[in-house]
Amino acid sequence: QCAARVPEAGAVLDLLEKCPEHQRKGSFPVVVFEGLDATGKTTVTESVKDTLHGVLLRSPPTCISQWRTIFDDEPAPIKRAFYAAGNYILASEIAKASTEAPVIIDRYWHSTAAYTIATEINGKVQDLPPVHDEVYQWPEDLLKPDLVLLLTVDPEERVRRLQLRGLEKTKEEAELEANCLFRQR
Repeated sequence: QCAARVPEAGAVLDLLEKCPEHQRKGSFPVVVFEGLDATGKTTVTESVKDTLHGVLLRSPPTCISQWRTIFDDEPAPIKRAFYAAGNYILASEIAKASTEAPVIIDRYWHSTAAYTIATEINGKVQDLPPVHDEVYQWPEDLLKPDLVLLLTVDPEERVRRLQLRGLEKTKEEAELEANCLFRQR
């Protein structure tokens, strides 16, 4: 429905439709590194990939990442749909790559879920759904990794690293900086 508003949505859906419905992981391990921007994911994933002679994949996957800025400017439901589709497209790439080598992933479903929960739930951290709520459950039809590691860094160091990059702040970074409750959620 949003293809009339965002023409790139059609291309994303075309890629999604080409993915097998149920992806099966190969025999090599799949390791995901999660964390906010500037927590060291790029450095660590590159190093682990080299050490394990693996394959490095990123979310959103390369085949749709050129449209990321377009979807980031859309209303939340369209933006979430883009990242959700990206997870399923990435899962297809993971399934194929994991038959040939260890797969290292820079972000996956967890980032999509965390951002969605943080933006959709108002109030304090204690207002979040309880730990076993279905919102935290892994989608049954999405390929699961073998291991997920969350990288963290002192908030002041993270901001310093972002400033050193000299890039323009994303909407998410501005929200993390300005809104303590959003960051905690």
